[in-house]
Amino acid sequence: MADIASGLRVERTPAPVRTQVLDNLRQAIVERRLLPGQRLIERELVEMTGVSRTSIREALRELTAEGLVTTIPNKGTIVASVSAEEARQLYEVRSTLEGLAGRLFTLNASRAQRGALAKALARIERLASRGSPLLAAKDSFYDVLFEGGGNDALRSVVAGLHARVSVLRSLSLAVEGRPAQSLAELQAIMKAFDAGDADAAAAACSRHVEEAGRVVLRALAEQEAREAEPPAPAKGARKGVSA
Repeated sequence: MADIASGLRVERTPAPVRTQVLDNLRQAIVERRLLPGQRLIERELVEMTGVSRTSIREALRELTAEGLVTTIPNKGTIVASVSAEEARQLYEVRSTLEGLAGRLFTLNASRAQRGALAKALARIERLASRGSPLLAAKDSFYDVLFEGGGNDALRSVVAGLHARVSVLRSLSLAVEGRPAQSLAELQAIMKAFDAGDADAAAAACSRHVEEAGRVVLRALAEQEAREAEPPAPAKGARKGVSA
């Protein structure tokens, strides 16, 4: 648990303690340092974060509302799992929303916003060349993309999905070969923006999500298959001998 605790410790900064606890726990779930199905015991979280039990309870309530944790009778609070069907539905919605975002950005973004998106992509390219994690940099790319579209209702809907989608995006980017593929798809999106082609931009944004969805569904299927495998027999056990 030491590696988990190192990322959860709350520093005494001007940001509200509740916000820090919530952000740290959410990040640990997104980065899969806290795994699906893992129990979240209040006493242990208090020790790891150094904050009060009240702050932990408030953060867990917010994470429950976001769909990242759930409470199961007789088991307590656990990190929520996303089924393959739930993932499929989320990516189906994301594909439509991000296609619309790409179209709106092409039509409405200012010169400054286009420049900010180019800078965000350049940062992703630098990180990819070093083999560094891309999730936070991609978040910045999407922040600019949705802001440039100028549709607050769209941004609000996307924000409601963000936490659960981030868990899946983290899983997708952990699959070998996916970061490079993801970068190529973002470059195709940027090319469509530069050409001022709203149809191509919408198609490229939707395609990016659909490709990520395929990777996630494959990863979830493999994960479910591993979990369904019977445990290996204990060392020294003899086949055909019953107790």
